[in-house]
Amino acid sequence: MSVWQAIGLSVALMAPSMAANINPQGTASTVGRAVPLAFLLAAVGVLLVAYGFVRLCQYFQHAGSVYAFVGATLGPRAGLFSGFGLLGTYCFYGVVTSSATGIFGTAFLQQVGIWPNPPSWGPFVLVAVALVASYLLTVVPAKRGTSVLLTVEGVTVALILLIVAVVLVRLVGGSTPDSGTFADGSFTLDVFSVAPGTDVSAVFLGVVFGFLSFAGFEAAATLGEEARNPRRDIPRAILGTAIFGGVYFVVVTAVEMMAFGTDDAGVAAFTASPSLLGDIGTAYIGSWIGDIITLGAAISAFGCCLACVVGASRLVFAFARDTAPEGRSESGLAAVNREGVPARAALASTVVMALIVLVSALFFGAQAEDTFFWSGTIGTLILLVAYVLTTIGAIRLVFVQKKLPGVPMWQVVIPIAALVVLGYTIVRNVFPYPAYADGAAFWFPVVAGVWLLAGLVAVLALPAVARRAGQALMAAELGSREPVEQG
Repeated sequence: MSVWQAIGLSVALMAPSMAANINPQGTASTVGRAVPLAFLLAAVGVLLVAYGFVRLCQYFQHAGSVYAFVGATLGPRAGLFSGFGLLGTYCFYGVVTSSATGIFGTAFLQQVGIWPNPPSWGPFVLVAVALVASYLLTVVPAKRGTSVLLTVEGVTVALILLIVAVVLVRLVGGSTPDSGTFADGSFTLDVFSVAPGTDVSAVFLGVVFGFLSFAGFEAAATLGEEARNPRRDIPRAILGTAIFGGVYFVVVTAVEMMAFGTDDAGVAAFTASPSLLGDIGTAYIGSWIGDIITLGAAISAFGCCLACVVGASRLVFAFARDTAPEGRSESGLAAVNREGVPARAALASTVVMALIVLVSALFFGAQAEDTFFWSGTIGTLILLVAYVLTTIGAIRLVFVQKKLPGVPMWQVVIPIAALVVLGYTIVRNVFPYPAYADGAAFWFPVVAGVWLLAGLVAVLALPAVARRAGQALMAAELGSREPVEQG
Protein backbone atom coordinates (compact mmCIF):
# COMPACT_ATOMS: atom_id res chain seq x y z
CA MET A 1 0.00 0.00 0.00
CA SER A 2 1.39 3.40 -1.02
CA VAL A 3 1.29 6.51 1.15
CA TRP A 4 -1.48 7.96 -1.04
CA GLN A 5 -3.60 4.83 -0.60
CA ALA A 6 -3.07 5.02 3.16
CA ILE A 7 -4.12 8.68 3.15
CA GLY A 8 -7.19 7.86 1.05
CA LEU A 9 -8.33 5.10 3.37
CA SER A 10 -7.72 7.20 6.48
CA VAL A 11 -9.63 10.16 5.02
CA ALA A 12 -12.52 7.85 4.10
CA LEU A 13 -12.67 6.49 7.66
CA MET A 14 -13.04 10.09 8.90
CA ALA A 15 -16.19 10.24 6.74
CA PRO A 16 -15.71 13.88 5.73
CA SER A 17 -18.93 13.95 3.72
CA MET A 18 -21.02 12.99 6.74
CA ALA A 19 -19.05 15.18 9.14
CA ALA A 20 -19.27 18.35 7.04
CA ASN A 21 -23.02 17.92 6.69
CA ILE A 22 -24.03 17.41 10.31
CA ASN A 23 -21.24 18.07 12.83
CA PRO A 24 -21.02 21.88 12.38
CA GLN A 25 -24.60 22.30 13.66
CA GLY A 26 -23.49 21.09 17.08
CA THR A 27 -20.70 23.66 17.10
CA ALA A 28 -23.03 26.46 15.98
CA SER A 29 -25.32 25.81 18.93
CA THR A 30 -22.54 26.94 21.28
CA VAL A 31 -20.39 29.41 19.28
CA GLY A 32 -22.83 30.85 16.76
CA ARG A 33 -21.20 32.12 13.57
CA ALA A 34 -17.67 31.19 14.72
CA VAL A 35 -17.96 27.55 13.59
CA PRO A 36 -14.91 27.77 11.25
CA LEU A 37 -12.86 29.20 14.12
CA ALA A 38 -13.75 26.22 16.31
CA PHE A 39 -12.82 23.83 13.50
CA LEU A 40 -9.55 25.72 12.97
CA LEU A 41 -8.67 25.24 16.65
CA ALA A 42 -9.61 21.57 16.39
CA ALA A 43 -7.36 21.23 13.33
CA VAL A 44 -4.45 22.76 15.25
CA GLY A 45 -5.10 20.37 18.12
CA VAL A 46 -5.23 17.37 15.80
CA LEU A 47 -1.96 18.36 14.11
CA LEU A 48 -0.31 18.63 17.51
CA VAL A 49 -1.68 15.23 18.53
CA ALA A 50 -0.58 13.82 15.17
CA TYR A 51 3.03 14.54 16.13
CA GLY A 52 2.82 11.90 18.85
CA PHE A 53 1.34 9.33 16.49
CA VAL A 54 4.05 10.07 13.93
CA ARG A 55 6.83 9.43 16.42
CA LEU A 56 5.16 6.28 17.75
CA CYS A 57 4.76 4.91 14.24
CA GLN A 58 8.43 5.60 13.52
CA TYR A 59 9.36 3.36 16.45
CA PHE A 60 6.60 0.72 16.30
CA GLN A 61 6.48 -0.41 12.68
CA HIS A 62 3.64 -2.88 13.21
CA ALA A 63 -0.05 -2.05 13.01
CA GLY A 64 -1.28 -0.46 16.21
CA SER A 65 -4.30 1.30 17.63
CA VAL A 66 -4.45 4.00 20.27
CA TYR A 67 -4.65 1.55 23.17
CA ALA A 68 -1.72 -0.50 21.86
CA PHE A 69 0.54 2.55 21.74
CA VAL A 70 -0.54 3.55 25.25
CA GLY A 71 0.11 0.06 26.56
CA ALA A 72 3.51 -0.16 24.88
CA THR A 73 4.69 3.16 26.32
CA LEU A 74 2.89 3.48 29.67
CA GLY A 75 2.35 -0.16 30.58
CA PRO A 76 -0.23 -2.89 29.81
CA ARG A 77 -2.72 -1.76 32.46
CA ALA A 78 -2.74 1.75 31.04
CA GLY A 79 -3.24 0.17 27.62
CA LEU A 80 -6.21 -1.85 28.85
CA PHE A 81 -7.75 1.27 30.41
CA SER A 82 -7.26 3.12 27.13
CA GLY A 83 -8.78 0.18 25.26
CA PHE A 84 -11.86 0.26 27.47
CA GLY A 85 -12.15 3.97 26.80
CA LEU A 86 -11.86 3.32 23.07
CA LEU A 87 -14.67 0.75 23.37
CA GLY A 88 -16.84 3.48 24.86
CA THR A 89 -16.00 5.79 21.98
CA TYR A 90 -16.91 3.07 19.47
CA CYS A 91 -20.27 2.46 21.19
CA PHE A 92 -21.22 6.14 21.43
CA TYR A 93 -19.95 6.84 17.92
CA GLY A 94 -22.05 3.90 16.75
CA VAL A 95 -25.05 5.83 18.08
CA VAL A 96 -23.74 9.01 16.42
CA THR A 97 -23.37 7.43 13.00
CA SER A 98 -26.59 5.40 13.10
CA SER A 99 -28.43 8.57 14.14
CA ALA A 100 -26.80 10.44 11.25
CA THR A 101 -27.93 7.66 8.91
CA GLY A 102 -31.48 8.13 10.17
CA ILE A 103 -31.35 11.92 9.86
CA PHE A 104 -29.85 11.98 6.36
CA GLY A 105 -31.93 9.03 5.18
CA THR A 106 -35.18 10.63 6.33
CA ALA A 107 -34.19 13.96 4.77
CA PHE A 108 -33.46 12.22 1.45
CA LEU A 109 -36.74 10.30 1.45
CA GLN A 110 -38.56 13.52 2.23
CA GLN A 111 -36.77 15.49 -0.50
CA VAL A 112 -37.55 12.97 -3.24
CA GLY A 113 -41.18 12.58 -2.14
CA ILE A 114 -41.02 8.95 -0.97
CA TRP A 115 -41.78 9.92 2.66
CA PRO A 116 -43.11 13.49 2.38
CA ASN A 117 -44.29 13.91 5.98
CA PRO A 118 -42.24 11.68 8.29
CA PRO A 119 -43.22 11.70 11.99
CA SER A 120 -40.75 12.97 14.59
CA TRP A 121 -39.80 9.37 15.38
CA GLY A 122 -39.28 8.56 11.69
CA PRO A 123 -35.47 8.76 11.72
CA PHE A 124 -35.34 6.14 14.49
CA VAL A 125 -36.74 3.59 12.02
CA LEU A 126 -33.66 4.09 9.87
CA VAL A 127 -31.44 4.15 12.98
CA ALA A 128 -32.69 0.64 13.77
CA VAL A 129 -32.15 -0.45 10.17
CA ALA A 130 -28.59 0.91 10.26
CA LEU A 131 -27.73 -0.93 13.48
CA VAL A 132 -29.23 -4.23 12.34
CA ALA A 133 -27.57 -4.01 8.92
CA SER A 134 -24.22 -3.13 10.52
CA TYR A 135 -24.48 -6.18 12.77
CA LEU A 136 -25.35 -8.46 9.85
CA LEU A 137 -22.50 -7.15 7.70
CA THR A 138 -20.12 -7.57 10.63
CA VAL A 139 -21.15 -11.19 11.14
CA VAL A 140 -21.29 -12.05 7.43
CA PRO A 141 -18.87 -9.65 5.72
CA ALA A 142 -19.97 -8.66 2.21
CA LYS A 143 -17.32 -9.05 -0.47
CA ARG A 144 -16.22 -5.72 -1.93
CA GLY A 145 -18.61 -3.94 0.44
CA THR A 146 -15.81 -1.78 1.79
CA SER A 147 -14.74 -0.77 -1.72
CA VAL A 148 -18.28 0.33 -2.55
CA LEU A 149 -18.53 2.42 0.62
CA LEU A 150 -15.13 4.03 -0.05
CA THR A 151 -16.13 4.83 -3.64
CA VAL A 152 -19.39 6.47 -2.51
CA GLU A 153 -17.44 8.50 0.04
CA GLY A 154 -14.94 9.67 -2.58
CA VAL A 155 -17.65 10.68 -5.06
CA THR A 156 -19.62 12.54 -2.38
CA VAL A 157 -16.55 14.44 -1.19
CA ALA A 158 -15.78 15.40 -4.80
CA LEU A 159 -19.32 16.76 -5.21
CA ILE A 160 -19.01 18.65 -1.93
CA LEU A 161 -15.82 20.31 -3.13
CA LEU A 162 -17.58 21.24 -6.36
CA ILE A 163 -20.48 22.81 -4.44
CA VAL A 164 -18.08 24.69 -2.16
CA ALA A 165 -16.19 26.11 -5.16
CA VAL A 166 -19.39 27.23 -6.90
CA VAL A 167 -20.84 28.76 -3.75
CA LEU A 168 -17.60 30.54 -2.86
CA VAL A 169 -17.38 32.12 -6.33
CA ARG A 170 -20.98 33.29 -6.11
CA LEU A 171 -20.51 34.64 -2.58
CA VAL A 172 -17.45 36.63 -3.64
CA GLY A 173 -19.33 37.94 -6.67
CA GLY A 174 -22.43 38.78 -4.65
CA SER A 175 -24.60 36.42 -6.70
CA THR A 176 -26.65 34.73 -3.99
CA PRO A 177 -30.21 33.35 -4.32
CA ASP A 178 -32.79 36.15 -4.61
CA SER A 179 -35.01 34.87 -1.81
CA GLY A 180 -35.27 32.30 0.93
CA THR A 181 -32.82 31.08 3.55
CA PHE A 182 -29.71 31.91 1.54
CA ALA A 183 -30.68 35.38 0.31
CA ASP A 184 -28.64 37.11 3.04
CA GLY A 185 -25.48 35.10 2.46
CA SER A 186 -22.29 37.02 1.72
CA PHE A 187 -18.53 36.63 1.74
CA THR A 188 -17.18 37.72 5.13
CA LEU A 189 -14.33 36.81 7.45
CA ASP A 190 -16.58 37.41 10.46
CA VAL A 191 -17.00 33.65 10.57
CA PHE A 192 -13.53 33.50 12.13
CA SER A 193 -14.52 35.72 15.04
CA VAL A 194 -16.88 35.26 17.95
CA ALA A 195 -20.05 37.34 17.77
CA PRO A 196 -20.49 40.06 20.42
CA GLY A 197 -22.10 38.65 23.54
CA THR A 198 -20.62 35.17 23.08
CA ASP A 199 -17.96 34.04 25.56
CA VAL A 200 -14.69 33.38 23.71
CA SER A 201 -14.03 30.30 25.86
CA ALA A 202 -17.28 28.82 24.51
CA VAL A 203 -15.35 28.11 21.32
CA PHE A 204 -13.78 25.17 23.16
CA LEU A 205 -17.25 23.76 23.76
CA GLY A 206 -17.72 23.74 20.00
CA VAL A 207 -14.24 22.30 19.44
CA VAL A 208 -15.61 18.95 20.65
CA PHE A 209 -17.51 18.56 17.37
CA GLY A 210 -14.36 19.58 15.53
CA PHE A 211 -12.50 16.69 17.14
CA LEU A 212 -15.50 14.46 16.39
CA SER A 213 -15.08 15.33 12.71
CA PHE A 214 -11.40 14.34 12.79
CA ALA A 215 -12.01 11.08 14.68
CA GLY A 216 -10.21 8.32 12.80
CA PHE A 217 -7.47 10.54 11.37
CA GLU A 218 -4.93 8.22 13.00
CA ALA A 219 -6.35 5.16 11.22
CA ALA A 220 -3.22 4.93 9.06
CA ALA A 221 -1.41 3.70 12.17
CA THR A 222 -3.32 0.42 11.83
CA LEU A 223 -2.04 -0.09 8.26
CA GLY A 224 1.56 -0.76 9.20
CA GLU A 225 1.48 -4.34 7.94
CA GLU A 226 0.27 -3.30 4.48
CA ALA A 227 2.54 -0.29 3.93
CA ARG A 228 5.56 -0.67 1.65
CA ASN A 229 7.76 1.42 3.92
CA PRO A 230 5.91 1.80 7.25
CA ARG A 231 8.60 3.89 8.95
CA ARG A 232 8.23 6.54 6.24
CA ASP A 233 4.77 6.07 4.71
CA ILE A 234 2.57 5.72 7.81
CA PRO A 235 3.79 8.95 9.50
CA ARG A 236 3.31 10.78 6.19
CA ALA A 237 -0.18 9.33 5.84
CA ILE A 238 -1.16 10.45 9.36
CA LEU A 239 0.15 13.97 8.76
CA GLY A 240 -1.37 14.08 5.29
CA THR A 241 -4.77 13.05 6.62
CA ALA A 242 -4.63 15.62 9.43
CA ILE A 243 -3.60 18.40 7.02
CA PHE A 244 -6.27 17.49 4.47
CA GLY A 245 -8.91 17.32 7.19
CA GLY A 246 -7.84 20.68 8.60
CA VAL A 247 -8.01 22.49 5.26
CA TYR A 248 -11.19 20.70 4.20
CA PHE A 249 -13.21 21.30 7.35
CA VAL A 250 -12.12 24.92 7.87
CA VAL A 251 -12.85 25.91 4.25
CA VAL A 252 -16.10 23.95 3.99
CA THR A 253 -17.53 25.20 7.31
CA ALA A 254 -16.55 28.78 6.43
CA VAL A 255 -18.40 28.60 3.10
CA GLU A 256 -21.36 26.88 4.79
CA MET A 257 -21.71 29.63 7.39
CA MET A 258 -21.28 32.40 4.83
CA ALA A 259 -23.95 30.82 2.63
CA PHE A 260 -26.49 30.67 5.45
CA GLY A 261 -25.56 34.13 6.74
CA THR A 262 -23.89 35.21 9.96
CA ASP A 263 -26.85 36.98 11.54
CA ASP A 264 -29.10 35.33 14.13
CA ALA A 265 -31.55 34.08 11.51
CA GLY A 266 -28.76 32.57 9.44
CA VAL A 267 -27.18 30.82 12.44
CA ALA A 268 -30.61 29.49 13.48
CA ALA A 269 -31.23 28.09 9.98
CA PHE A 270 -27.70 26.64 9.95
CA THR A 271 -28.25 24.88 13.27
CA ALA A 272 -31.63 23.48 12.20
CA SER A 273 -30.46 22.13 8.83
CA PRO A 274 -30.63 18.32 8.51
CA SER A 275 -28.01 18.38 5.72
CA LEU A 276 -25.98 21.57 5.35
CA LEU A 277 -24.45 20.90 1.96
CA GLY A 278 -27.59 19.21 0.72
CA ASP A 279 -29.56 22.39 1.44
CA ILE A 280 -26.82 24.63 0.02
CA GLY A 281 -26.43 22.50 -3.12
CA THR A 282 -30.17 22.59 -3.73
CA ALA A 283 -30.32 26.39 -3.39
CA TYR A 284 -27.20 27.22 -5.42
CA ILE A 285 -27.13 24.51 -8.10
CA GLY A 286 -30.24 22.35 -8.12
CA SER A 287 -32.30 19.89 -6.12
CA TRP A 288 -30.68 16.93 -7.86
CA ILE A 289 -27.22 17.61 -6.46
CA GLY A 290 -28.66 18.33 -3.02
CA ASP A 291 -30.39 14.94 -3.11
CA ILE A 292 -27.18 13.18 -4.16
CA ILE A 293 -25.18 14.85 -1.38
CA THR A 294 -27.76 13.91 1.25
CA LEU A 295 -27.92 10.30 0.03
CA GLY A 296 -24.12 10.10 -0.11
CA ALA A 297 -23.89 11.43 3.45
CA ALA A 298 -26.39 8.79 4.61
CA ILE A 299 -24.32 6.02 3.03
CA SER A 300 -21.16 7.53 4.50
CA ALA A 301 -22.75 7.57 7.95
CA PHE A 302 -23.81 3.95 7.57
CA GLY A 303 -20.26 2.97 6.59
CA CYS A 304 -18.99 4.61 9.77
CA CYS A 305 -21.65 2.84 11.81
CA LEU A 306 -20.44 -0.46 10.37
CA ALA A 307 -16.85 0.47 11.26
CA CYS A 308 -17.92 1.26 14.84
CA VAL A 309 -19.67 -2.12 15.25
CA VAL A 310 -16.63 -3.92 13.82
CA GLY A 311 -14.23 -1.98 16.06
CA ALA A 312 -16.33 -2.45 19.18
CA SER A 313 -16.81 -6.17 18.56
CA ARG A 314 -13.08 -6.61 18.07
CA LEU A 315 -12.38 -5.05 21.46
CA VAL A 316 -15.18 -6.92 23.27
CA PHE A 317 -13.88 -10.16 21.80
CA ALA A 318 -10.31 -9.37 22.86
CA PHE A 319 -11.35 -8.40 26.40
CA ALA A 320 -13.43 -11.57 26.79
CA ARG A 321 -10.67 -13.80 25.42
CA ASP A 322 -7.83 -12.30 27.41
CA THR A 323 -9.63 -12.03 30.77
CA ALA A 324 -11.29 -15.47 30.66
CA PRO A 325 -10.10 -18.26 32.99
CA GLU A 326 -7.77 -20.80 31.46
CA GLY A 327 -9.63 -23.22 29.23
CA ARG A 328 -12.57 -20.91 28.62
CA SER A 329 -10.96 -18.39 26.30
CA GLU A 330 -13.02 -19.52 23.32
CA SER A 331 -16.51 -19.38 24.83
CA GLY A 332 -19.07 -16.68 25.58
CA LEU A 333 -18.21 -13.32 24.04
CA ALA A 334 -14.86 -14.77 22.94
CA ALA A 335 -16.51 -17.29 20.63
CA VAL A 336 -16.31 -16.97 16.84
CA ASN A 337 -18.65 -18.22 14.12
CA ARG A 338 -17.78 -20.38 11.12
CA GLU A 339 -16.37 -17.34 9.28
CA GLY A 340 -14.06 -16.65 12.22
CA VAL A 341 -16.04 -13.53 13.19
CA PRO A 342 -16.80 -12.76 16.88
CA ALA A 343 -20.58 -12.79 16.29
CA ARG A 344 -21.57 -12.72 19.96
CA ALA A 345 -19.26 -9.80 20.65
CA ALA A 346 -20.76 -8.01 17.64
CA LEU A 347 -24.27 -8.65 18.94
CA ALA A 348 -23.34 -7.39 22.43
CA SER A 349 -21.82 -4.22 20.95
CA THR A 350 -24.88 -3.56 18.78
CA VAL A 351 -27.22 -4.12 21.73
CA VAL A 352 -25.29 -1.57 23.81
CA MET A 353 -25.63 0.99 21.01
CA ALA A 354 -29.36 0.25 20.70
CA LEU A 355 -29.84 0.60 24.47
CA ILE A 356 -28.17 4.02 24.43
CA VAL A 357 -30.65 5.12 21.76
CA LEU A 358 -33.64 3.63 23.63
CA VAL A 359 -32.71 5.14 26.99
CA SER A 360 -32.14 8.55 25.39
CA ALA A 361 -35.47 8.45 23.53
CA LEU A 362 -37.69 6.88 26.21
CA PHE A 363 -36.33 8.52 29.37
CA PHE A 364 -35.02 11.84 28.04
CA GLY A 365 -37.37 12.44 25.11
CA ALA A 366 -34.52 12.56 22.62
CA GLN A 367 -35.01 12.92 18.88
CA ALA A 368 -32.47 11.50 16.42
CA GLU A 369 -30.70 14.88 16.35
CA ASP A 370 -30.35 14.69 20.14
CA THR A 371 -28.92 11.18 20.19
CA PHE A 372 -26.42 12.34 17.56
CA PHE A 373 -25.22 15.41 19.47
CA TRP A 374 -25.36 13.86 22.94
CA SER A 375 -23.45 10.71 22.03
CA GLY A 376 -21.02 12.72 19.92
CA THR A 377 -20.09 14.87 22.91
CA ILE A 378 -19.75 11.91 25.29
CA GLY A 379 -17.77 9.76 22.85
CA THR A 380 -15.40 12.62 22.00
CA LEU A 381 -14.70 13.44 25.66
CA ILE A 382 -13.67 9.80 26.15
CA LEU A 383 -11.56 9.85 22.98
CA LEU A 384 -9.76 13.02 24.10
CA VAL A 385 -8.64 11.19 27.26
CA ALA A 386 -7.21 8.42 25.06
CA TYR A 387 -5.38 11.06 23.00
CA VAL A 388 -3.97 12.55 26.20
CA LEU A 389 -2.57 9.15 27.23
CA THR A 390 -1.15 8.56 23.74
CA THR A 391 0.59 11.94 23.80
CA ILE A 392 2.04 11.29 27.25
CA GLY A 393 3.27 7.92 25.99
CA ALA A 394 4.96 9.59 23.02
CA ILE A 395 6.71 12.08 25.33
CA ARG A 396 7.95 9.21 27.50
CA LEU A 397 9.17 7.17 24.54
CA VAL A 398 10.93 9.96 22.65
CA PHE A 399 12.08 12.50 25.23
CA VAL A 400 12.42 10.54 28.50
CA GLN A 401 13.65 7.15 27.32
CA LYS A 402 15.14 8.64 24.12
CA LYS A 403 14.20 5.67 21.93
CA LEU A 404 14.48 7.91 18.86
CA PRO A 405 17.82 9.62 19.51
CA GLY A 406 17.71 11.66 16.31
CA VAL A 407 14.76 13.77 17.51
CA PRO A 408 15.91 17.16 18.88
CA MET A 409 14.87 17.90 22.47
CA TRP A 410 13.18 21.21 21.62
CA GLN A 411 10.42 19.35 19.83
CA VAL A 412 9.00 18.31 23.21
CA VAL A 413 7.09 21.61 23.07
CA ILE A 414 4.84 20.11 20.35
CA PRO A 415 3.30 17.25 22.38
CA ILE A 416 3.19 19.53 25.43
CA ALA A 417 1.16 22.01 23.39
CA ALA A 418 -1.09 19.12 22.37
CA LEU A 419 -1.68 18.32 26.04
CA VAL A 420 -2.57 21.96 26.69
CA VAL A 421 -5.17 22.01 23.90
CA LEU A 422 -6.61 18.62 24.84
CA GLY A 423 -6.61 19.41 28.55
CA TYR A 424 -8.27 22.80 28.18
CA THR A 425 -10.92 21.36 25.84
CA ILE A 426 -11.77 18.66 28.41
CA VAL A 427 -11.75 21.10 31.33
CA ARG A 428 -13.88 23.68 29.49
CA ASN A 429 -16.49 21.01 28.82
CA VAL A 430 -16.63 20.18 32.52
CA PHE A 431 -16.11 23.56 34.22
CA PRO A 432 -18.17 25.52 34.86
CA TYR A 433 -20.25 22.40 35.28
CA PRO A 434 -23.61 22.53 33.48
CA ALA A 435 -26.55 23.06 35.79
CA TYR A 436 -29.19 20.36 36.17
CA ALA A 437 -31.64 22.78 34.58
CA ASP A 438 -29.51 22.71 31.40
CA GLY A 439 -30.95 19.28 30.67
CA ALA A 440 -28.89 16.73 28.77
CA ALA A 441 -25.67 18.79 29.02
CA PHE A 442 -25.62 18.02 32.76
CA TRP A 443 -25.14 14.32 31.99
CA PHE A 444 -22.42 14.46 29.32
CA PRO A 445 -19.41 14.62 31.69
CA VAL A 446 -21.18 12.23 34.09
CA VAL A 447 -21.66 9.49 31.51
CA ALA A 448 -18.14 9.90 30.07
CA GLY A 449 -16.66 9.96 33.58
CA VAL A 450 -18.59 6.89 34.73
CA TRP A 451 -17.45 4.91 31.69
CA LEU A 452 -13.80 5.83 32.29
CA LEU A 453 -14.13 5.27 36.04
CA ALA A 454 -15.52 1.77 35.43
CA GLY A 455 -12.46 0.96 33.35
CA LEU A 456 -10.11 2.40 35.97
CA VAL A 457 -11.76 0.47 38.81
CA ALA A 458 -11.56 -2.78 36.85
CA VAL A 459 -7.88 -2.24 36.11
CA LEU A 460 -7.06 -1.42 39.74
CA ALA A 461 -9.26 -4.14 41.27
CA LEU A 462 -7.87 -6.94 39.11
CA PRO A 463 -4.23 -5.95 38.48
CA ALA A 464 -3.00 -9.40 37.40
CA VAL A 465 -5.88 -9.98 34.98
CA ALA A 466 -5.56 -6.41 33.68
CA ARG A 467 -1.85 -6.79 33.12
CA ARG A 468 -2.30 -10.10 31.27
CA ALA A 469 -5.13 -8.72 29.13
CA GLY A 470 -3.19 -5.55 28.37
CA GLN A 471 -0.15 -7.52 27.29
CA ALA A 472 -2.32 -9.71 25.05
CA LEU A 473 -3.89 -6.66 23.44
CA MET A 474 -0.47 -5.20 22.72
CA ALA A 475 0.81 -8.50 21.34
CA ALA A 476 -2.16 -8.73 18.98
CA GLU A 477 -1.67 -5.15 17.78
CA LEU A 478 2.09 -4.63 17.76
CA GLY A 479 3.24 -8.12 16.86
CA SER A 480 6.77 -8.98 17.82
CA ARG A 481 7.78 -5.48 18.86
CA GLU A 482 8.62 -5.51 22.56
CA PRO A 483 6.94 -2.94 24.79
CA VAL A 484 9.13 -0.17 26.14
CA GLU A 485 10.66 -1.02 29.47
CA GLN A 486 8.90 0.42 32.48
CA GLY A 487 10.90 2.36 34.96
